[in-house]
Amino acid sequence: MLDQTLEVPKPKVIAGAKFDWELVIGLEVHAQVSSNSKLFSGASTTFGAEPNSNVAFVDAGMPGMLPVINQECVAQAVRTGLGLKADINLMSAFDRKNYFYPDLPQGYQISQLYHPIVGEGEVFVELGDGTARLVRIERIHLEQDAGKSVHDMDPNSSFVDLNRTGVALMEIVSRPDIRGPEEAAAYVTKLRQIMQYLGTCNGNMQNGSLRADVNVSVCRPGAYEKYQKTQDFDYLGTRCEIKNMNSMRFMQAAIGFEARRQIAILEDGGSVNQETRLYDADKNETRSMRSKEEAHDYRYFPCPDLSPLEIEQDWVDDLASKLPELPDAKKSRFISEFGLSNYDASVLTAETRNASYFEKVARSRDGKVAANWVINELFGRMKRDGATIENCPVSPDQLGGIIDLITRNEISGKIAKDLFEIVYAEGGVPAEIVESRGMKQVTDTSAIEAAVVQIITDNPAQVEKATLNPKLAGWFVGQVIKSMGGKANPQAVNKIVTEKLGLKD
Repeated sequence: MLDQTLEVPKPKVIAGAKFDWELVIGLEVHAQVSSNSKLFSGASTTFGAEPNSNVAFVDAGMPGMLPVINQECVAQAVRTGLGLKADINLMSAFDRKNYFYPDLPQGYQISQLYHPIVGEGEVFVELGDGTARLVRIERIHLEQDAGKSVHDMDPNSSFVDLNRTGVALMEIVSRPDIRGPEEAAAYVTKLRQIMQYLGTCNGNMQNGSLRADVNVSVCRPGAYEKYQKTQDFDYLGTRCEIKNMNSMRFMQAAIGFEARRQIAILEDGGSVNQETRLYDADKNETRSMRSKEEAHDYRYFPCPDLSPLEIEQDWVDDLASKLPELPDAKKSRFISEFGLSNYDASVLTAETRNASYFEKVARSRDGKVAANWVINELFGRMKRDGATIENCPVSPDQLGGIIDLITRNEISGKIAKDLFEIVYAEGGVPAEIVESRGMKQVTDTSAIEAAVVQIITDNPAQVEKATLNPKLAGWFVGQVIKSMGGKANPQAVNKIVTEKLGLKD
């Protein structure tokens, strides 16, 4: 079972010039919904299409065009909420969030503020040091994505691509439960993993399918505990938002810089202004983007073009009954069913495709042996080549075939590694390769015995040393295996060497 009794990680403490400070972090994760069409139109969501080719009239803000809700996008939001153990609101509503961007032709974003589709949930986030934190989810709401402004095509002009305009987004808002940069990255990683398992977001951060706005503030030690008791946000300090983080590494660096910037201001007797900031990775600094002094006033009002969204409990229950096995459950099963360590189970369940590959290899085989070959040999080899499980040249059946040959003592561990390289580079059926290339392990004890006798006869000085120190018998084992081209059964060699040297087994 998944261990949810792990110790809670200590908050990140940053030493200022005068005082110690603690970090408080909340995240707004924007996840593009996996669907063939947009939230309120039938336009395609295919990434990489020609600029402005995936645009419906309503996306372009044409007069008289009315939005029509995409049921699949609603279903994906509900699935995500169920995966995060969240409350599903049977009644929700859309609002207009009025602000200007060149790539938002409507002049407003259709979003959910007062009545989101998903309410309170939670995410269990394990860190690599044996600690874990339960991060509370405040809400998930559906909204439109904006387009993209392009500034690098012409020195004097900017261009607008509306392909992304109107694509459905889930904004997943956490409570300020995260206390360090590493925790923030682990939280986003876990969210990404859950949504990939659910199939509700592909999680591609490079393409902008998943990005996060990070709210950072600092407080003195003990202040957070006062906030927990009173729920008074004043104890947490003034937060600043770092916009559009799409890299775990840069997210951690940005949080670190922003925390130190705020600490310097406070220790100089100043006050932190609530604002939105951007992170410059080249300079490793955040810089002001816009003031958030009036963050409460985006001129929200109910969208007059959309009725309140009502869904039925039976429909929600049906979606819940069809959910796939989620990462925490799969990890627990791998530990109990295959006898894996927590670390190995974590590695194998990090990606859905990796987990599926392993299960095919481990079926009717020793789970620990299968995990060792998948993690150490296969993943290690793919990492050197920059390959992924999608384009892996070794199928689960091929890797399983190699393991079967080891289990039947037809090949040794060393031969198995040589065989793996052949299969990886050339393909083929492992058993047939072993047969055709004469790679089978020698189990004939008479042949092994003859080789042992020869090595002992040729090395009297080494025999004398081994008699005084039995641990040196391993030298003879290695020499015999070498003389037989690596094909001798190591267990048989070891037994015969021990007997011939007169050592205790």
